[in-house]
Amino acid sequence: MAKLAKLLPLVRDAGAEDGNQAAVLDAALMAFLDFGIKRTSMTEVARRGGLSLATLYRRFAGKSELVQAVALWQAKRFVEQVDAAVQAQVDRDASAEDQIVELFIAFLAGLRRNRLLERLLNTEPEIVLPYLTVRGAPVIELGRDYLAEFITRLQSEGKLPQYDPLPVAEMVARTSLSLSLTPQTMIPIDDDAAARRFARAHVVPGLL
Repeated sequence: MAKLAKLLPLVRDAGAEDGNQAAVLDAALMAFLDFGIKRTSMTEVARRGGLSLATLYRRFAGKSELVQAVALWQAKRFVEQVDAAVQAQVDRDASAEDQIVELFIAFLAGLRRNRLLERLLNTEPEIVLPYLTVRGAPVIELGRDYLAEFITRLQSEGKLPQYDPLPVAEMVARTSLSLSLTPQTMIPIDDDAAARRFARAHVVPGLL
């Protein structure tokens, strides 16, 4: 998994002295949830993060860069939570089919819990959508790289045939992002039993 500094290229001078970077991003996230992006000032984020406004601006050129950093940070946390959920539900000795199904279920569960994305898509779509569409490459790359690692591990265990995992992983990542942006779907995202049947019938074959 890429390190936080790699995932947040717009964080300036990220280094050992920035050990509280996550706290700053969390402060921004809480402010966005409380006030929305438009009404959140850099001053408010600095206050919540316990640092001076000048220090905040040394790390981020402006609010646009801060918003993108929070989006990437949340995407990274989302992937980590999905991975943890999969590991909790299935043993590493489980079949590729079972692991793929649980990955799909964990993704849907994480999607349902994403308060920030739900709020912003409902209240400020014009602000958040560019970071997930025309400027969404970093988020897609994060999901693609995680899925490629997932596929490669199953291949190394002899549970999936050998093929280049990156194109398949990117296709799945792009589809997942589309589902997160437009949750109105015929896919049974709110019924785990039905979602498992759907995954076995339609998701698993795409990876086997």
